[in-house]
Amino acid sequence: MKILIKNGRVINPATGFDELADVTIAAGRIVSIGAVTADFAPNKTIDATGCVVAPGLVDLSVRLREPGHEHEGMLASELAAAVAGGVTSLVCPPDTDPVLDEPGLVEMLKFRAEKLHQSRVFPLGALTRGLQGVALTEMVQLTEAGCVGFSQAEVPLEDTQVLMRALQYAASFDYTVWLRPQDMHLGKGVAASGPLATRLGLSGVPVAAETIALHTIFELMRATGARVHLCRISSAAGVALVAQAKADGLRVTCDVSINSLHLTDTDIGYFDSRMRLEPPLRQQRDRDALRLGLLDGTVDALVSDHTPVDEDAKTLPFAEAEPGATGLELLLGLACKWGDDSGAGLLRALAVLTSEPARVLGSALGPLQASAGQLVKGGVADLCIFNLVSSWVVEPAALRSQGKHTPFSGYELPARVGWTVVGGQVAFEAHAA
Repeated sequence: MKILIKNGRVINPATGFDELADVTIAAGRIVSIGAVTADFAPNKTIDATGCVVAPGLVDLSVRLREPGHEHEGMLASELAAAVAGGVTSLVCPPDTDPVLDEPGLVEMLKFRAEKLHQSRVFPLGALTRGLQGVALTEMVQLTEAGCVGFSQAEVPLEDTQVLMRALQYAASFDYTVWLRPQDMHLGKGVAASGPLATRLGLSGVPVAAETIALHTIFELMRATGARVHLCRISSAAGVALVAQAKADGLRVTCDVSINSLHLTDTDIGYFDSRMRLEPPLRQQRDRDALRLGLLDGTVDALVSDHTPVDEDAKTLPFAEAEPGATGLELLLGLACKWGDDSGAGLLRALAVLTSEPARVLGSALGPLQASAGQLVKGGVADLCIFNLVSSWVVEPAALRSQGKHTPFSGYELPARVGWTVVGGQVAFEAHAA
């Protein structure tokens, strides 16, 4: 298909390009940015007047819930939510049922996702078999099947020796290990430790649960030379440790969720289970440090932490409710809101959703590496076209995700997605949805 996108404000965060221009697409690639040749005959023309034409978003933390948890999210519904939010590539953790610890399971997931012709799915393989923290998986075979890294998802490793061996093995093949830093013994609470958790009688998760895990990870990285991506940093102390680790030359990257970037523990209010999240919402000083870290580059990427939860699991007392919230369709709007509120600006807000997460994935993207998260001539045609000034109100019932629970219900957000293009094909069109 040949597509002409005309009169849009074209932004490529990777290079700082920001101009009014036309974009032409053919055979799944970007043919030109700027002048359109007279002989270009499009099958479809998109009038992007008043809209931003940006690279498709790359989300590093999306639970698709399939296989095994289809009552909370089907592959079709969650990928539909992804393209409706402008997300063209996403990374999913291995904690499905069965766990993604066998090449056949990974290949099946990728095959089913590709048949839907929506967002590109990049699975993480399990670091240990069954996520049980004992035996390492066959990382080479899982990589050949399509895994972009290895993770324990939300299951912490109790045995430090197993983690060290995993990092040694990953380092020998230059694979990336994805870890959420949380000590398994200190991290069993349901809210961040502090006055609010004490007042509400909720079991707390101290900041030390994150910092102790970070110290351990960094020491093992020094010993093994491994590359690690830290998932969903949540505290000011954690940001400071990451900054020091980067200054020391460790090969570490990290991300933060839209929840931790915008909310604090006070938003729990009167036991609002929509705020039951992992990691737990922390105090304002932590949120401020996360915002600053994302601005100055200490934090590399912003993620939706999309975790659809069904009605029965969420409408329970706070401590018993299943943690998680839907976020794919809110990611762009909340990033732009942060860019506005913090003074970071649109270019940085888009960078942490596009070129920066693509950089985190690096060579694991394979043929897409050269152009993922960017708009470049000859590059893959993954684009998000949105109206920055057209605000919209978050109405859970209107979300395409099967999970309708979000802490941002009723929020007015900027950046309404009009079109999403994946591989040169229109995967989402707002007025046709």
